[in-house]
Amino acid sequence: MSDAEKPQTGSGPKKLHIKTYGCQMNVYDSERMAEAMGAEGYVLSDTPEGADMVLLNTCHIREKASEKLYSDLGRLKPLKLANPALKIGVAGCVAQAEGAEIQRRMPIVDIVVGSQAYHRLPAMARAADAGQRSLDTEFPAEDKFEHLPARPLQGRPAAFLTVQEGCDKFCAFCVVPYTRGAEVSRPVARILAEARALVARGAREITLLGQNVNAYHGVEDGADWGLARLVRALAKVEGLERIRYTTSHPNDMEADLIAAHGDEPKLMPYLHLPVQSGSDRILKAMNRKHTADDYLRLIEQIRAARPDILISGDFIVGFPGETDADFAATMALIEAVGYGMAYSFKYSPRPGTPAAGRTLVESGVADARLQALQALITRQQRAAQDAMVGRELGVLIERPGRVAGQWVGKSDYLHAVHLTDASLAPGMLVRARITEGWTNSLAGMRLI
Repeated sequence: MSDAEKPQTGSGPKKLHIKTYGCQMNVYDSERMAEAMGAEGYVLSDTPEGADMVLLNTCHIREKASEKLYSDLGRLKPLKLANPALKIGVAGCVAQAEGAEIQRRMPIVDIVVGSQAYHRLPAMARAADAGQRSLDTEFPAEDKFEHLPARPLQGRPAAFLTVQEGCDKFCAFCVVPYTRGAEVSRPVARILAEARALVARGAREITLLGQNVNAYHGVEDGADWGLARLVRALAKVEGLERIRYTTSHPNDMEADLIAAHGDEPKLMPYLHLPVQSGSDRILKAMNRKHTADDYLRLIEQIRAARPDILISGDFIVGFPGETDADFAATMALIEAVGYGMAYSFKYSPRPGTPAAGRTLVESGVADARLQALQALITRQQRAAQDAMVGRELGVLIERPGRVAGQWVGKSDYLHAVHLTDASLAPGMLVRARITEGWTNSLAGMRLI
């Protein structure tokens, strides 16, 4: 038995290791789970070896999510055998979807907690310490955010803030309505209070999160607030310099939010707006409730409000029934939009979704289409990167680079930017002239 695998003894703080899969919402949720367990005396550990608790915060969107979970649990089994006191928990969307099946298949799992119940994690951990296995995948009536501790000092200049959860769209390929539940928006006052607290603790940029973030509808003093009004209120928070939001649905891109991109300087010129396909026939089969032309007109309106905005998107290739003509329509839409970047995937069925039982496109055909689409997106992304060379951009410094004196930050357009200047530090918002454009990042020179 290695030293790392030996049970921990002594009176020091307990160690918690969290592995986060998938989306930015899961990153936020993992932070909140760490905070909840921090109130129970746990400190974060970078590795599972030597930890007192390991949490796997899962995502059900990506392909073979369950298989990846069980593979990771298999790798944790020797640690559990070496240290029976180690507590292993599974959280997030796979936990929500599969529940007791996880504990049945993997007896080493002590805790299964769904995406809407993780505020109960401390109590479940105490039950696990008493030798009880716990399962909670209910959608509780209470607001989980009201039962979480205040957010401590993060020490990072960019923070996530969940404002909306769940989805009512029921796209045929998507599990989110089943694992995250119906659309729910957090109260305005609580969001503003959390934002002010994050800024007081060093955040200069906040990304608002939601499965359908632009479907946000909160209430303040009896008045309905959409996302645009929330953005404008956040822009008045002293010390908050940048605002972003993700992920959006085209059907919820309202006129006031489009206008905010043009007249609110703190709202960054980057928008992630998934379309999934350029074929109206496939969009209908996906239950997207918009056409390709609807999407293209929306892009025109957004660019009329903010001409320099960078658009990113999502695409599913090989959706059941997709023909060569359907795929050609997707490629034509990509050419028409000109994306700064995009995520693309070959369709894979998600159990319980309407499309799960439909006949699949032949795998080799789907693979070839995905390669062609990704090649086009890569060319567009590189063109967008190259177009930044020579421009002056704002860069929010986040962390040291890989070489001495180098720092990495994010541009207004969400590009990673490398600057060499030993006087920089995390949290500084500087102007830089971009000198080089690479496929996934930029290099620049700080302007004095």
